[in-house]
Amino acid sequence: MPLTEKSIDDLTEAEAATELEILAREIAEHDRRYHAEDAPTISDAEYDALRQRNAAIEAKFPELVREDSPSLKVGAAPAGAFGPVVHARPMLSLDNAFSDQDVIDFVASVRRFLALPADRELVFTAEPKIDGLSMSLRYENRRLVTAATRGDGTTGENVTANIHTIREIPHQLPKDAPDVVEIRGEVYMRRDDFMELNKRMAETGRVFANPRNSAAGSLRQIDPSITKTRPLRFFAYAWGETSAPLGETQFEVVQRFADWGFPVNERMVRCNSVEAIIEHYHAIETERAALPYDIDGVVYKVDRLDLQERLGFRSRSPRWATAHKFAAEKATTILTGIDIQVGRTGALTPVARLQPVTVGGVVVTNATLHNEDYIKGIGNSGQPIREGRDIRVGDTVIIQRAGDVIPQILDVEMEKRPADAVPYKFPETCPHCGSHAVREEGEAVRRCTGGLICPAQAVERLRHFVARGAMDIEGLGEKQIEFFFNSEDPALRIRSPADIFTLKARQEKSLAKLENIDGFGTTSVKKLFAAIDDRRKVEFSRFLYALGIRHVGETNAKRLARHFVSFAAFREVAEGAVPPEGKGDPGSAAWQELNDVGGIGAVVAEAVVEFFAEEHNREVVDALLKEVTPLDEARVGDVSSPVSGKTVVFTGSLERMSRDEAKAMAEKFGAKVAGSVSKKTDLVVAGPGAGSKLKQAAELGIEVIDEDQWFERVGQR
Repeated sequence: MPLTEKSIDDLTEAEAATELEILAREIAEHDRRYHAEDAPTISDAEYDALRQRNAAIEAKFPELVREDSPSLKVGAAPAGAFGPVVHARPMLSLDNAFSDQDVIDFVASVRRFLALPADRELVFTAEPKIDGLSMSLRYENRRLVTAATRGDGTTGENVTANIHTIREIPHQLPKDAPDVVEIRGEVYMRRDDFMELNKRMAETGRVFANPRNSAAGSLRQIDPSITKTRPLRFFAYAWGETSAPLGETQFEVVQRFADWGFPVNERMVRCNSVEAIIEHYHAIETERAALPYDIDGVVYKVDRLDLQERLGFRSRSPRWATAHKFAAEKATTILTGIDIQVGRTGALTPVARLQPVTVGGVVVTNATLHNEDYIKGIGNSGQPIREGRDIRVGDTVIIQRAGDVIPQILDVEMEKRPADAVPYKFPETCPHCGSHAVREEGEAVRRCTGGLICPAQAVERLRHFVARGAMDIEGLGEKQIEFFFNSEDPALRIRSPADIFTLKARQEKSLAKLENIDGFGTTSVKKLFAAIDDRRKVEFSRFLYALGIRHVGETNAKRLARHFVSFAAFREVAEGAVPPEGKGDPGSAAWQELNDVGGIGAVVAEAVVEFFAEEHNREVVDALLKEVTPLDEARVGDVSSPVSGKTVVFTGSLERMSRDEAKAMAEKFGAKVAGSVSKKTDLVVAGPGAGSKLKQAAELGIEVIDEDQWFERVGQR
């Protein structure tokens, strides 16, 4: 379900949480279609805008980042037609920039992270972003031994036999190449070759939608002889594991690839200012149509590899690179209806149904309208949007496929409004259960009050529980969950998470066997029960995320799991922070500990407290714990590091690194970074100007070291 255009500055926290939930589900489905099936249903611009909206909301509401957030994932799981290949180093995606200002902000963020002054030269490479299929080529003893697609970033598909058919890819590297090196780049198809191939394919009754799909489909042929007939090409631009350094700069290494016989993009240049970067982008944009291959933007990378090493990575992307994407396209269409969807938190989300319209080759049919104020033309703080023009069924609306959201309803053409169009009246009752739908003071979202009696919420919560990022129970998709939820047979009914794990035992005592019901069979039932049993022991973070606690997405679940290690310890603190009135007590040690978890703020802590303050939720958890054992969270980072598993507080002015860089370094070596000093703090790193935290550390007898000693401690002198 695509989203709407409402300004992120106008979002309430509740609206933001609802959007992030919708975006996670939408983007995951598009990832599957694009990476696993080579059959995308939206354009790259539309997909990028969904990700941009997600990232922007997360930037404003960091405490709402979900564990299944698209910002933490790359691609999709590999398809089953080819054997799996685990990448020695993950193949990550790039963050995106959509405007010159985004690029300025990116360069500023790099300088800020590295603590580089404005007058210090910072060189970037800039190169066209090829619209193809990412590929990793592994050479051992200078011979090509494995070729793998990106897959989900960790595991890709083994397409070695097919890669051997691409003439531009060397099978043997020269003697100066390292013993082990992974060359990464893009497999693509030129436009003229694509057109010629489609002429031949038309005779078979099947044609490709675009060169990217054509390249991906050709590379995934089971029979390499078919791939050999397809005009595939390759550009090299990056690398994975190497047994020896390849150079000192990005530009130098790519030129070395060219010396080894790999095609590299001749339009790759070095830029020593943000102005030069943007100038090159617009030059490429101008000649885009004349290029023989499809591109969808320009990629910028910090040139010096030692600076890349310092900048490091986020969960799914490097801090030292970004992709500047090309602009969106617009079209007009008619709003044919407004439907209301109910999410697992009870939020009523209006969905605009649009008369299908093709925008740049993509058919757009709907958009999320957010809430009743947005439809009325009112911003969250009461100010008018679209100059106060409301949206009505029958209106001709202007939509945009990229930018803040996709598709984005930019405006209404008032001169084309039908005479009988009436203002939309937002429902005050839930369309699923008839319960009153209330809008709390200060919120723009209207929510169903039905709670557990609302089938829409209950079903959505169960879907969330079994979803891939949560318990990940294969065989329990949307249709199956609805079937079990709506069943009147006690032996089949699933109304709560624990019911999933008692299903097999109830079936064994029942005369009505699941395998005799349409849609099921003996084999599928065995697989379903096996999948359920496989989740009787599950990672603590997955278990926590699956509970569906508001604001505890995948990321926050991992943060909490890493901090508390065991679910029992987490629950003890969570319930200990619940005073009689059921709100978090800022004065309690338990409440303070929840707030001290890195990345967890008062909003998330309050949501955790409210969850465990509800007796019914505790009963649900108790029933579930009789069937499922949450495993203690594994320690992250370098377990051999002297600071692994320790809680570190940085205070005062840091002179050798920025605060962001310090946090990233500590987490890299397995430490937890806290914002305040407490009895659980193991180490305080104090720079000049350290104040109350330094004093508190002394009072508690906590070890205090300076910045130089920190670098010695972690072995980074």
